[in-house]
Amino acid sequence: MELSELQRSNVLRNLLIAIAALWVVLLIGTVGYRVLGGPAYSWLDCFYMAFITISTIGYTEAVDVTHYEYGRLFTVFIAISGIGVLGYVLSTFTAFMLESDLNVAWRRKKMQKKIDKLHDHYIVCGAGRIGSNIAHELAMTGRPFVLIDASLENIGSYLAKHPEQLYLHGDATDNDVLMAAGLGQARGIFAVAHDDTLNLVICLSARQLNAKIRIVARCHDMKNEEKTRRAGADEIVSPDFTGGLRLVSAMVRPQVVSFLDEMLKSDENLRMEEVIVPVSFSGKNLQALSTYSRDYMLLATRKPLGKWLFNPRSDHQVEDGDVLMVMATPQGRTALVRLLQGGV
Repeated sequence: MELSELQRSNVLRNLLIAIAALWVVLLIGTVGYRVLGGPAYSWLDCFYMAFITISTIGYTEAVDVTHYEYGRLFTVFIAISGIGVLGYVLSTFTAFMLESDLNVAWRRKKMQKKIDKLHDHYIVCGAGRIGSNIAHELAMTGRPFVLIDASLENIGSYLAKHPEQLYLHGDATDNDVLMAAGLGQARGIFAVAHDDTLNLVICLSARQLNAKIRIVARCHDMKNEEKTRRAGADEIVSPDFTGGLRLVSAMVRPQVVSFLDEMLKSDENLRMEEVIVPVSFSGKNLQALSTYSRDYMLLATRKPLGKWLFNPRSDHQVEDGDVLMVMATPQGRTALVRLLQGGV
């Protein structure tokens, strides 16, 4: 994450102080050897003597001070002071390079390369409270995603716990930012900015750039629901509306809510998942899936636009596009998808 102007200023100031201190030691050493050596040695010889003493190069002494007791003590003083200051210069310079714009640009380039390699990932537009929860759930279930936010503070809060997360600092309503996040290869995008207008523009931009992508949008005011849907959103969620339903459910059906919460927040990453049957598995029976396994359990199937068939028989035949509702861990979901695609 980029440094603030104050942080940059502090790093640069420390570097300048360190360099100034080094020059002071070199100046003291040069003048000291000139006084000790006398006119027999040039100013360049004295400077060279101070430099090789500080840098511990160890060449033959350019200024002979072996005949002066104080000369040797002066050399020790210059060596100790110079080595300490030189070490400070090197450490400060390293910090400056690591925390400079050059390093930021390098990290951005490296991260962009990783984003460019993503396929069937998700894009989360907004790293606030809702966006952070979405990101956490995607991470917990092993789904790759890119986080976008115009606020460095929001991004920093999430990166503090997930330092390896891929992110872009920018405006999610900007087409270039969306394309940089891999919108063309993404499976879905979450428009969960703090403002309905921003979410509407994100939906409109995403739909124009990728007509096939699935868009889920956050809507604060339900009167904006229809506008957001027309802008391209496939699903619209109102935290206030769903929160009200959740409160009622907690009152009248607490055990059901407890079960569903377990499916959404289990520490073992156990989730209710849906998997689409591919063409390669069309016409086959569920028996071929080993329906009940340690990592996943099939609960229901559904034809496109049809009704749910709960607890299907092992000889039930599925077709391309059917939806399988399973209870699974991330590893179980991956194994099931691999089986459906004909893998081992």
